[in-house]
Amino acid sequence: MRTASPLVLACALLVAACGGTEPVAAPRIVSSNQLAPSAERSGDNNGATTSEDDNGSGAFSFVVVGCNRVDTPDTNKAVNPSTANLEQLRRTFAEVAAMRPRPKFLFLAGDIVFGYTNSQPELKAELLGWRAVYEASPLAGSDVRLVPIPGNHEVQNKSKVATLAAEQTWLEVMGPYIAPFGGNGPHAGGADGLATDQSSLSYSFDYKGTHFLLLDSDPVGRDWSVPTKWVASDLRDARRRGARHIFAIAHKPAYGYPASQYRPANAVGDDLGKVLPALRDDFWHSLIDNHAEAMLAAHDHLYSRARGAFGQTWQIIAGNGGSRLESVVDEASINFYGYTVVRVEGDGRAMLTSYGRDVPAAGYLTSSSAYPTTVRDRADISWR
Repeated sequence: MRTASPLVLACALLVAACGGTEPVAAPRIVSSNQLAPSAERSGDNNGATTSEDDNGSGAFSFVVVGCNRVDTPDTNKAVNPSTANLEQLRRTFAEVAAMRPRPKFLFLAGDIVFGYTNSQPELKAELLGWRAVYEASPLAGSDVRLVPIPGNHEVQNKSKVATLAAEQTWLEVMGPYIAPFGGNGPHAGGADGLATDQSSLSYSFDYKGTHFLLLDSDPVGRDWSVPTKWVASDLRDARRRGARHIFAIAHKPAYGYPASQYRPANAVGDDLGKVLPALRDDFWHSLIDNHAEAMLAAHDHLYSRARGAFGQTWQIIAGNGGSRLESVVDEASINFYGYTVVRVEGDGRAMLTSYGRDVPAAGYLTSSSAYPTTVRDRADISWR
């Protein structure tokens, strides 16, 4: 197992230079009707394909956002059974649905409900409440494919330990959105010695030459980790098939926002290196060895773009979906609500845009209508 030197780990994340007030505009998105066999395509309700601008260029885009659940004192299930920040969630759904042409995928990078419960009926009610919000939104009737990924709040109990019962509840409720894509991941046992079947929790699919690797970062029996041996095999196979781009998406980042940049500073980071740093480093080497452009994650309630350790793969943290934001040193440039869009261009570039809006002065759950969504960060994240 390869490990990073203290110097590399200390310099692993360079905080992105964000900011700016460029008005939000829908990115130009070009895509086709073609999904890999493991992810059959379905259009919107009337058969239209308004995310398509099929001029043969091969370009398309996708959105990633995570961490929308409210804090414990703000949960009122009689009024809001979803435990989501409804103001920010509904606004993000509406803005993504309004993009022309629309993105092909919306990846939800976990912590969409509060969870952290020993009661499966309680977790199920929260997830069903969340689904009701989504299914009443304009996004649900569009051809943007929703792909949910579990976070620690969905699969862990009150003791912050992942459980089989929580995994099963997640799959029961969110299964309709996972089924078109999941199923090819690792089963119990195997090279990673997994305690439970992860085949629809950590899995992959291809779309137009891009390989998406979706990961449960808190599998039962090995919280704060991903199945590294399965990942290495999956990425090698993807490259052999001719994948031109690779993006990993999970809830917990491999390299979290620097602990020293919190206010007050944290003693340790809360990322995949917290418990099993050697496995985290093996995972990251698999991304680099296979020229993955980026890992996109959440967990830290902020936005950050940085180079990970050892090489060229980017670590993008898009945990600014609506949960109360972190208290950090650089709040002016990274504390905003929004979502991240990646556009895979026909010429082979991967272009990232972070869209954001200021936190309402009256409180994080209050109306955001006075705060425009603007471009906060742009970057070419292509493999170099």
